[in-house]
Amino acid sequence: MITHSRRLWLVTAAGLAMLASSVGPAHAQDSKSTPLAKELTQLMDQQKLTTVAAKDSQGEGQYVAAMYFPGSQLLVVSARYSVPVLLDAKLNEGKYMDVYIDLNSASVAGTKVFVSDLMADGLKARPGDEEPFDTFEAGTQQISFDHNLKAQNLTEDEYMKRFADADTRYAHMLSVLVNRLKK
Repeated sequence: MITHSRRLWLVTAAGLAMLASSVGPAHAQDSKSTPLAKELTQLMDQQKLTTVAAKDSQGEGQYVAAMYFPGSQLLVVSARYSVPVLLDAKLNEGKYMDVYIDLNSASVAGTKVFVSDLMADGLKARPGDEEPFDTFEAGTQQISFDHNLKAQNLTEDEYMKRFADADTRYAHMLSVLVNRLKK
């Protein structure tokens, strides 16, 4: 025979289990890039910048640059550049737009990573209704974070793995730029 307190405990445990399972997928889409995108755009607003660029210490001749459209979009590119001396000179002169253009057009083949962060709020795996979606390109691979698995021929696990990988890379790119602006 189940007592009233035992029944209450079972109902509570079942409710907590349901809550935990519903939190799982939402937690899986937490974004490392969200706080960094916010910090970068705040710094750019404070310093009245629309572009920024920096050398990335993770690789020889590796650079990151961003173009910011306040309140609507952050376009970020990372790539290796075959003549680092040229980009170093542009960085020293504060010619961030030139670095951004060079990384988009004349980077070493296969090294370019490009992120279109609509709303300039970090990557989101599942945008809300009526929200624009972000895109991530690395080499020849592109993914749209619109959560349209069928159109992209992906399983949920594949999609979330690609999101996690892209978000980690994007977070690194943003941190390089944030560090530049904090100097």
